[in-house]
Amino acid sequence: MTTAGFLSSHPDLRYRLLGLERMRDGKAKEAFEFFKRAAYYADKPAQGMVAEMLWNGQGTEADPALAYAWMDLAAERGYKGFAGLRERYWSKLDEQQRARAVEEGRTVYATYGDEAAKPRLATVLRRERMRMTGSRLGTVGNLKIYVPGPDGEGIAIDGSKFYDERYWNPDKYLQWHDDIWMEPRIAKVDVGELTQVEQPKPESRIPEVSPIIDAEEPKTEDAMPRVGDKP
Repeated sequence: MTTAGFLSSHPDLRYRLLGLERMRDGKAKEAFEFFKRAAYYADKPAQGMVAEMLWNGQGTEADPALAYAWMDLAAERGYKGFAGLRERYWSKLDEQQRARAVEEGRTVYATYGDEAAKPRLATVLRRERMRMTGSRLGTVGNLKIYVPGPDGEGIAIDGSKFYDERYWNPDKYLQWHDDIWMEPRIAKVDVGELTQVEQPKPESRIPEVSPIIDAEEPKTEDAMPRVGDKP
């Protein structure tokens, strides 16, 4: 299996990496769309990036209420860094913005919440796992994929580990993400340095909604990220 094959089988990582590349290249508008596409496949860091960009008006029009809805979503699994940012956002909204944030959150959760997005990711992982069963084609040599972590450092996925069960079993794959993101405290979901914030942890303010698993996938360029370089 090649690195391109691995990333094609993991659309959450693929589109998050593309978003980060576009950010580094100064193409924030394109980055925003790639992060939304990664978010469609349950990628919490990408959902946090969408929130930050909406909050700061980077690559899209600033919208604090909608930004809150996305950061609430990023904190859905209890990742402490995102929960802290969620509370920081909430503290800066007025009552009208808060009401709209909750309403916007219903729409955001229906399409991008875990109940909708996890099944999509699981479908891709199982399908690609079946395709590779008994046919481990391609060489990877010393290639690595670097995935940015919450401390700003790249987490290396070594080519020799591409067939590891934790990258193909949906439950183990999500647990791998949880192990990386659950505890670290972050202040920005961004490329570069991150600083610590206090972490109050109330529950989501968004009411439960019915998931739309077959919601339309966001459209982006059909591209593949550069690999082998640390973020």
